[in-house]
Amino acid sequence: MSVRDEVMKAAQSARDAGRRLANMSAEERAGALRAMAQALRDSAARIMDANARDMKAGEEAGLSAAMLDRLFLDEERIEEIAVALEEIADLPDPVGHVLKEWTIDNGLHIQRVAVPIGVIAIIYESRPNVTADAAGLCIKSGNACVLRGGSEAINSNLALAEVLSEAAVAAGLPAGCVSMIPVTDREAVQIMCRLPEHIDLIVPRGGKDLIRAVTENAQVPVLKHYRGMTQIYVDEHADLDLAVNIVHNSKVQRPGVCNAVENLFVHRGAARVLRAIVADLREAGVEIRGCARTREMAEGVNPATDEDFDTEYLDLILSIMVVDSLDDALERIARHTSGLTEAIITEDEAVAERFLREVDSAAVYHNASTRLTDGGVFGLGAEIGVSTDKLHARGPVGAAELTIYKYVCRGDGQIRT
Repeated sequence: MSVRDEVMKAAQSARDAGRRLANMSAEERAGALRAMAQALRDSAARIMDANARDMKAGEEAGLSAAMLDRLFLDEERIEEIAVALEEIADLPDPVGHVLKEWTIDNGLHIQRVAVPIGVIAIIYESRPNVTADAAGLCIKSGNACVLRGGSEAINSNLALAEVLSEAAVAAGLPAGCVSMIPVTDREAVQIMCRLPEHIDLIVPRGGKDLIRAVTENAQVPVLKHYRGMTQIYVDEHADLDLAVNIVHNSKVQRPGVCNAVENLFVHRGAARVLRAIVADLREAGVEIRGCARTREMAEGVNPATDEDFDTEYLDLILSIMVVDSLDDALERIARHTSGLTEAIITEDEAVAERFLREVDSAAVYHNASTRLTDGGVFGLGAEIGVSTDKLHARGPVGAAELTIYKYVCRGDGQIRT
C-alpha cells in the first residue's frame, strides 16, 4: 500500500468514526477510556518488547541520552500512562456544556454549546506516551484522531495504538476512532496537511523543522506545539535557596522536555545567587554557557554565543546572561522566547506583578518551576500539547480545549423582517 493510501485509509476511517463518536454519551466515552487504561496494563509486556526494539535502534543511531529518556517505556511509565487515561475519564465532560445562553427580543432562545471539533490529526516525535494522551483526550472530547509518530518510536507507537484501538472498539466505540498511520515517511505529513475534507485540525508536536513543514503545507487549521525556549529571570531580590531549588528543578528534573529552562537571566545585583546556582547545576552535571559577566562572577562557565540563547538544548546545558535591570531582562526574554513558558524569581511583589503582566507567553510564573507547565499538573488530566499559538487555544491543551461551539436556537415561529 502506498503512503497516500495508508494516510487516506486512516483519515477516512477517522472521519466515519468521528460522526458516531460525537453523538455517544459521556458515560460511554469515559467507560472506554477506563477500558483502554486497563488494556495498557494487561499488554505491558507486549508494549515494552516493542519499545525495546526502538531503544536498541535509537542507541545504534546515536540518539542523545535526553532523547532516549523521552523514548523509554517501562512498567512504571506504562502505569503512569494508564493512570493519565483514567484521570481524563474522570474529568467533567466538555461536550454539550452550555457556555452561554440568552433570549433575544423576538423570543428566540440561543445557547452557545461546546461540541467536538471532529477529526484531529496529531503529528509528533519521540515520546510514545503522546499516543495514549492524544487518543484519550480526543475520545474524551468526542473527537476521532489520526496519529502519526516519529520513526524513532514507530514500534512503540504501533503497539500502543493497536492496544488502545482494540480496547476502545471492545468497549463500544466505533472502529477508526483511534487511527495510527503505520509509516513515518515525510510524504505522510504533506498528505495529511492537504485533507481538509477528512481532517479538521492538525496538532504538530516536535522540532522547528516539523512545525515549518506542517504550517507551510497546511490546508487544514494548525494548532502549534512549538519549541520550548523556556526562560527564567532571577531578580536582585531573589531568595538564594529558593532560586537554587527552582532553577535546579527547571533544568535538571527532566531536561529533554519543552518546559525545561534553556535561558537564565540574572540581575547584576544577584552575583551571590548566580554563583550558588552555577555551583549547584555543575554538581548535577549541567554544562553552563555564559556571557562575559557570568564568567567573571562564577567559576566553570564556558563562553556562550548569540546562537546559544536561541537554542533549545533539551539536554543538561544552560545559557546564562547577566542583565542590568528588569527592563533589560524583559527585552531579552521577548527577543528569545517561543511563547511557551517564562518565570521570575523575586521577593519583590511589584517586580513580579510587572513581569507577569508584561511577559507574553502561554504560562508565566512567580517563584515556581517552569516544569509545572503541563496538562496533568494543571488538572487537565493530560495534554495533547502546549500551544504556543494565540488561536484557538493557548498553553496546555486538554479535553476542553479540543472542543469548539455551535449555536443552538429554539423558537416558536420567529422570522426575520
